[in-house]
Amino acid sequence: MNDYSQLEKRLNYTFENKQLIIEALTHKSDKKPYNNERLEFLGDAVLDLIVGEYLFAKFPKSDEGILSKIRASLVNESGFTLLARQIDLGSYIFLSLAEENNNGRDKPSLLSNAFEAIIGAIYLEAGLNIAKNIAVNLLEECHPKIDLDSLSKDYKTALQELTQATHGVTPMYEMIGSSGPDHKKEFEIAIILNDEMIAKGKGKSKKEAQQKAAKLALKELKQ
Repeated sequence: MNDYSQLEKRLNYTFENKQLIIEALTHKSDKKPYNNERLEFLGDAVLDLIVGEYLFAKFPKSDEGILSKIRASLVNESGFTLLARQIDLGSYIFLSLAEENNNGRDKPSLLSNAFEAIIGAIYLEAGLNIAKNIAVNLLEECHPKIDLDSLSKDYKTALQELTQATHGVTPMYEMIGSSGPDHKKEFEIAIILNDEMIAKGKGKSKKEAQQKAAKLALKELKQ
């Protein structure tokens, strides 16, 4: 069994109910009677609130549109993966040997989900303020500068400007698939330029998938 006491030290929080942290760290591939999906569902909502309140207080003069864009740049799979790696969360997850051999401990989706589950578990046991302190401390460790310019890069706009300048056309975005349960859908979007697919990206929302695809397309076109 993984020594999650080191994780508790990194979080600066010790669970009274050890089953909670074990459940939060248990991936469904481990085939236990429990896994972290329910805590992940809760943690997702808790983190959305925590980051929303944090930004509301930090940027008193920013309007709803700006706050939403900054939150969207933090509250997503890549954002939570960054926080998970900051505490070396992958080392403590309980998962199957097959998933481990498939580089599961470093998979963004797995790390992001486990981080959400950990915050959900802390919220259940200790309440919102403790969960908020832990999440915000990690957020500020990972993002010394939090503002729209440094976080919310609009890759779609940048791609459109580039393709209009180089090709004289605007790229098309086409959804090519979706997967996962209703509360945790993942969408896959392809970018079509002159009838050719130049990139595709996945995200928890269509907008996130479009931005990820646009980022990859920009990299491809600039090579």
